[in-house]
Amino acid sequence: MTKRTSAKYKLDRRMGENIWGRPKSPVNRREYGPGQHGQRRKAKISDFGLQLRAKQKLKGYYGDLTEKQFKRVYIEAARVKGDTGENLIGLLERRLDAVVYRAKFVVTMFAARQFVNHGHVTVNGQRVNIPSYRVKEGDVIEVRDRSKQLAVLLEAVQLAERDVPDYIDADHSKMKATFVRTPGLTDVPYAVVMEPNLVIEFYAQN
Repeated sequence: MTKRTSAKYKLDRRMGENIWGRPKSPVNRREYGPGQHGQRRKAKISDFGLQLRAKQKLKGYYGDLTEKQFKRVYIEAARVKGDTGENLIGLLERRLDAVVYRAKFVVTMFAARQFVNHGHVTVNGQRVNIPSYRVKEGDVIEVRDRSKQLAVLLEAVQLAERDVPDYIDADHSKMKATFVRTPGLTDVPYAVVMEPNLVIEFYAQN
């Protein structure tokens, strides 16, 4: 299980953006960065700074993955045929914790990782407790019977702040979802603009 190395809203403050589109984000009240120097006038960001920021934002969005984990996904995306940026997004969205989050079984990406890690989820009838497990098109992800009455599930299903994207077919009455297809960048309902092309440039040059 990957350790969460920083509070989830600290990333929002550092980026000056509401990364997950949550109503409780501190950015909704203060758009400047954290700390006593957060309100200083921002200097022009270099190309390297823009690339690094894009990488930190995308990496942080998926539960603050470690650099080692994230770079491994990038290397695989670069090895597969097609657009590397699109491949990167597709691989990240195929993570089991990401699918659980997109299906609205839990409220946050961090909760999704914990939910999977605690053994509440099955894939095609088999219990899987590895958040980074990569689902395939047609896989059926279901909450185990003994977990279906958990408060976190009931809270997430009623959330009005986000919808289930069309590449996941979710049935909340049965707490079951089917991963229909691998999405591209424009299919993913990010609350902010993600720039995988800058992430690719970062790794290509560093």
